[in-house]
This record gives sequence, structure tokens and C-alpha cells, in this order.
Amino acid sequence: MNDALAIDVRGMTKRFGSLVAVDHIDLQVRQGEIHGFLGPNGSGKTTFIRMLCGLLKPDDGHGICLDHNVITQSEAIKRQVGYMTQRFSFWEDLSIRENLDFIGRMYGIAHRRQAVHDAMRRLGLENRQHQLAGSLSGGWKQRLALAACMIHRPRLLLLDEPTAGVDPVARREFWDEIHALAEEGLTFLITTHYMDEAERCHRLAFIAAGRMLTRGSLDEVVADSKLVTWAVNGPDLQKLIAPLQRQPGVEQATVFGNSLHVSGINPSEVYRAITPYQRKPYFWRQVEPSLEDVFVHLMTRKAVPQ
Repeated sequence: MNDALAIDVRGMTKRFGSLVAVDHIDLQVRQGEIHGFLGPNGSGKTTFIRMLCGLLKPDDGHGICLDHNVITQSEAIKRQVGYMTQRFSFWEDLSIRENLDFIGRMYGIAHRRQAVHDAMRRLGLENRQHQLAGSLSGGWKQRLALAACMIHRPRLLLLDEPTAGVDPVARREFWDEIHALAEEGLTFLITTHYMDEAERCHRLAFIAAGRMLTRGSLDEVVADSKLVTWAVNGPDLQKLIAPLQRQPGVEQATVFGNSLHVSGINPSEVYRAITPYQRKPYFWRQVEPSLEDVFVHLMTRKAVPQ
């Protein structure tokens, strides 16, 4: 990763009638960076990605993507971008090889057979190349989709919730491959709802209702939230949730495994709220807020348009 920017856009806006789906978003992504793009359903993530890769024309905004103007040079951007959608969108009655070959034809790739072979080898698809796409599991469909994104050797991959419905082992293998590709200089903008995946990104951006809420590294996003979190262990934690949530200053009281996390942005109010329960059989400790704590905090406090 270097300091050169693969994406540098400002004021990106998209309206559908009276709905402002993306509202003056600024985003900078460095070359070779894995940038997470987070937000609830309907927050504008997919619309923003489609504007970046030229599938939608912005109503306002300007900037550069891969050294090209996002408004006037969308066709040039398309040729250097791979876009992986939320849904598997390939031909289920064709084999892996046939799907990749067809994609290669669409891009007009020279030495297409070699390009197909290289894509299958890179994603471990060679032994399944004659298997019909419709018979693949979620993890293997994901690999096929990623191979198809890369067949024209793009500089930027836009991945829209690429691991939805994929088992944990396949998700981990997918992210290992993402990091290996980033080390080679490929840039990623990835939307995800999984907080453990977001933590594997170099930098993050959170949006809701089409607006940017916060951005930065994981540590910067957590620190910027100003959130204070206490964790408690003990019996019958579920019984503590309702009375704690009624206390001034408590934004969240949520079970995480064997612990209950209690969070808010006013340290003294949160401490006052938990004081009546600081006795046996409960064990309290102040902890670093998790990214999920921060995500819920942002959604509840900042998602309503001003």
C-alpha cells in the first residue's frame, strides 16, 4: 500500500425522485488498500459503488477513480474495475470454465484461454473447471465470482457484500486471498455487515441514510466514537438488560457471549448506572468498545438526517 489514491471523490450525490440515496459523500482510498464500507441495508452503499464504476451517473459531485474523471470518463473506469455484486449472477447451466471464457469474450481479452487458466489457478478452480456453476456451494460460487472479476486484470475491485451466506471457513479463505491480492497492489472497496470482516480492513467508512458518519482506521473509528464500555460476567445477565437500558446515559446493554456490554458516551453516567450491580456475583471491568458497539452507537445516534 502507498499514499497514491485509487479513489478520490467528493460530494458524490444520487437522487431518485425525492429520495436522496447518497448525500454528498467524500471518500479517499489508497492504492493497495482494503477499504471497508459499512452501513445498514438501504444506507446507500450499493448506489455509491455503482456510481464509482460508471453504472449510475451522479447527480452531483466530482473526483477521480483510477486516474479518470468519475463524471466524464466512466467507460475508461469500467475497463479497470472488477465489480462483484451481492447476488451470484453467472450462468448456472454453464461450467466454471465456460462462464469464465464467456466473461473473457465480453471483455475482448487477448490470449483469452491463458487468462481463463490463470484466473482458475489463482482461485483454486482448476479441479472443478467442468462443474456446472449451479451445482457449486456458496463458497465455490464466491470463488468463481471473484475469478470473473479479475479475468481482465483490473486495478480496483468493488465487492458488494461478497461473503453473504458463505460458511466461516470459506469466508476466512476468501479474506486471506483478498489480503494476498492487496499485497500485490490491487485495491479493494468492500461492503460488509460482518464486524469481524470489517476489522480485517485497513480503513473503514460508515454511512447511514446516504450520509458519511465516520471514517478512518479501526482504532481511529473506535476513538472517534467517544464510546465508553463496561463488561460484566455473572449469572442471569439477561435480567440486567432492561433495568440498565432505562438508566440515563446507557445507550446499549447487549450480551456478547458470556458477557454483557454496557455502553454510552458519558463516563460518569454509565458508571452511575452500573454501580448498583457492582457486587457479587457480578464481575465488572472496563473494556475497549468493540466495532459492533461502535456500529450500533453510530446507527442509533447519527443515522437520523438532520
